[in-house]
Amino acid sequence: MIFEASRARAVDKLHNFVENNLSEYSKLRNFDFGPDNRSNISCLSPYITHGIISELEVIDKSLKKFSFSKNEKFIQEVLWRVYWKGWLELRPNVWTDYLVELNNLRNEFKDKQNYLDAIEGKTDLEFFNQWVNELKENNYLHNHTRMWFASVWIFTLELPWQLGAEFFMQHLYDGDAASNTLGWRWVAGIQTQGKHYLASEWNIKKFTNNRFQNIKLNENAPPKVSEKSYPLIKREFNNPQNVEEKNLLIFENNLSFEITDFKEKKFEKIYIVSNKNENRSIKLSEKLVKFKSLLMEDQKQRLKDKSIDCEVVDISEIKNIENYYALYPNVGENLDYLNFKNVKINFLYRSLDQLAWQYCNKGFFNFKNYIPKIVSTFN
Repeated sequence: MIFEASRARAVDKLHNFVENNLSEYSKLRNFDFGPDNRSNISCLSPYITHGIISELEVIDKSLKKFSFSKNEKFIQEVLWRVYWKGWLELRPNVWTDYLVELNNLRNEFKDKQNYLDAIEGKTDLEFFNQWVNELKENNYLHNHTRMWFASVWIFTLELPWQLGAEFFMQHLYDGDAASNTLGWRWVAGIQTQGKHYLASEWNIKKFTNNRFQNIKLNENAPPKVSEKSYPLIKREFNNPQNVEEKNLLIFENNLSFEITDFKEKKFEKIYIVSNKNENRSIKLSEKLVKFKSLLMEDQKQRLKDKSIDCEVVDISEIKNIENYYALYPNVGENLDYLNFKNVKINFLYRSLDQLAWQYCNKGFFNFKNYIPKIVSTFN
């Protein structure tokens, strides 16, 4: 499985999926046929996460092929990430607390053999070891497998979910603070208190076409417990009435300026902001760092092809730039750096997020009720 760091390749991938495989998506999406057979899913998430293609672009393409009712499950899955981001924006302390807990657990588990065996793929569970190796080799796992993986990590290997979430973030091409952290919390049973996800032998066998044998799991573990609660924080995501001709910063989540809501605005110069491992709480694998770097270079070249003045800069260099806006980077490592350095920025928010995030105050099943409204607003 190869993910080329290119918008052109991402657009091709979207086109091929919609034309050839979208019709069977609802029926086949939960099957993991292995890394060499991913035709039943889109594999677009690494590109969506980095803004190489947008959720609206994907949805629009799908609706030109099939009706909303035919597409509904696919559209819901595309908008899951928007929902998770909105949920976390309204409760940013979940991310802050996670990093504190993670730092403490790192020190506690750094020399524990069961943890080291898990991240090296040397456990007694051969199916799990294969997933570890697949993650490191391909920087991607099927979504269903991510759920199984997290459940095995937490309830069978009895390791802290925080360390598992870090392991995913270190390797996944599509890892982001919201989807990853909240997904692991959900499996553990603390995102929805008392409701956890337990992997089962029959489920793994069925949805992998019996690729794995000797599946031994703890299928009776109780959910994890957290006494922390996170009340909603009232936040406004408003753009200035008039976007002036200033410089613009874009981060790793918005690497296709030409498809953003602000593509028609005139900016003096666009700065593509890179964030090195030395500034991150979670250190990324070399392959993931390179993938992000190549995507930034791809964006830089596309801007230059349009005669737009641009430059890739390290996040530490922002202090040397004057008079700018920034496309909002979302809760996560980049925003953490800006807050830690007390950098004051006028953010520009996506219209999709401005609309959708107001419906992220409750669970996803409530959010789903607003998906037709969200989709019809932009189509």
